[in-house]
Amino acid sequence: MRDQTSSSDVHYTYAQFDDKPDPDHRPLYLKKVLQTLAPLPAGAAVLDAGCGGGLFSISLKEAGYDIYGLDLSETGIKAAQARNTGQFKVASLYDHLGEPFGRERFDAIIAIEVIEHLYSPAQFARRLFEAVAPGGPVIITTPYWGYFKNLALALTNRTDRALTALWEGGHIKHFSRQTLTTLMERQGFETVSFTGTGEGWRAAIPGVWSGMLMVFQKPA
Repeated sequence: MRDQTSSSDVHYTYAQFDDKPDPDHRPLYLKKVLQTLAPLPAGAAVLDAGCGGGLFSISLKEAGYDIYGLDLSETGIKAAQARNTGQFKVASLYDHLGEPFGRERFDAIIAIEVIEHLYSPAQFARRLFEAVAPGGPVIITTPYWGYFKNLALALTNRTDRALTALWEGGHIKHFSRQTLTTLMERQGFETVSFTGTGEGWRAAIPGVWSGMLMVFQKPA
């Protein structure tokens, strides 16, 4: 039986910040992000791609960086602008990332829990490559998926809960260390590092992390 629903009947939209505020991902990722950015000089231009309400910008601004942020959520950008920590614009991550700010490149780019929400991660990766300065780092975080975690979920009958198909929108892609590495290296990046992250016992046991942080670099 053919699906009679036309494409015009279904529209994929990102949740507005007012409806679903972003969780604060700094406990999982901030320390490693700051360590990666530490070699940059004070005032270096850092883009938060998919910045949401700009929570990460608070700590990055305190660390001395010049912060820029992009997000498709108008209410998220409004919340980020109210923090007065940098320049924030409503824009698609599939377009040139520097254009809203009149810039060609940034010294570094972060994307915190963003890439798993995108229909075309490859297009985003291409935009990252053109928008980061040669030698500059791109830091990507995303939920971690790997063999031991998947096995543990299956054995405890929690796969449906972890990979629910009942969430409108939500996570579209599920990345492992290998698939994220492949995605970025195909666009010309070099892989610098991988860190598994979690809270409590999930931080201490390899392979069952809740998240991962990977650092890539555009060749100088």
